Amino acid sequence: MNIIDLHCDVLWKMWESNGKLNFSDSQKLDSNRQRMKKGRIKVQCFAIFVPPEVKEEAKFQAALDQVNYFYSEILKTGGMKQIKKWSDLFALKDNETGAILSLEGVDCIGSDLQKLGILYHLGVRLIGLTWNNANLAADGIEEPRGAGLTEFGKQVVRFNNKHHLFTDVSHLSERAFWEVVELANHPMASHSNARAICSHPRNLTDEQAKTLFLKNAMIHVVFYPDFTAQKENVHISDLIKHIDHFCSLGGIKHIGFGSDFDGIDRHIIGLEDASKYQNVINELLKYYSEEQVKGFAGRNFFHHLPINSKK
Repeated sequence: MNIIDLHCDVLWKMWESNGKLNFSDSQKLDSNRQRMKKGRIKVQCFAIFVPPEVKEEAKFQAALDQVNYFYSEILKTGGMKQIKKWSDLFALKDNETGAILSLEGVDCIGSDLQKLGILYHLGVRLIGLTWNNANLAADGIEEPRGAGLTEFGKQVVRFNNKHHLFTDVSHLSERAFWEVVELANHPMASHSNARAICSHPRNLTDEQAKTLFLKNAMIHVVFYPDFTAQKENVHISDLIKHIDHFCSLGGIKHIGFGSDFDGIDRHIIGLEDASKYQNVINELLKYYSEEQVKGFAGRNFFHHLPINSKK
């Protein structure tokens, strides 16, 4: 089955290496082009992630450098096609893979909404306000004070609403999560699992998950072992428990994948890189119908796109 993956950190890894990694076939990239083709990934979100230790004055340039790798390396590789309008997804040819830019934390724009506008014009279509830390928009899940959105953070969400962009809740503090869900037209979780199955603060509570489903929003399960099971060796069956749980909460038509490949230092056994994606599909087919698994693989995402396909 063709796959839509809502989160990988290839751009961050390429930036960290000063461009020394070849997207086509570098063995240091979980989601290189070769592996993506083998895993049948049809659409991939490439996150722009600027680590918190980067100096404030250098953050926006770091983001632009990652965008440059997207244009000069990702899109120059055979078969990769940028998705700038949601309608572009429906025009992909059989031999093409869609590439979407996302932003994992708005630290890089400081408090300058014009910089977010630049990233939007460059193709960013999914925006998370924070990583784990706090910034000028909101608190992340690891910020002890656990505050919500700032006034600037609310402006960012309104920007997303105006331009028909997804607002990603995956790394937000719980208070910020609830404020985003209240304000955002198109909230979603690009890479999160169920806290009821694995008690990690990065995972979503049942109340959060059910609220997202009621808002007609998606949750994309993540392949990081630490978010999947509290044990040393984590298997695909452990990941499926999260899908089962979200389904039990009413989310069977709201589930997708957000691997976090290239942003994780450990892997689920059998999901070591993007080439292994069909392993999780084959395992799911033991428990769910083909139509349901097609939904998880990507069809659900197509049914939850921001309503204005011209944007």
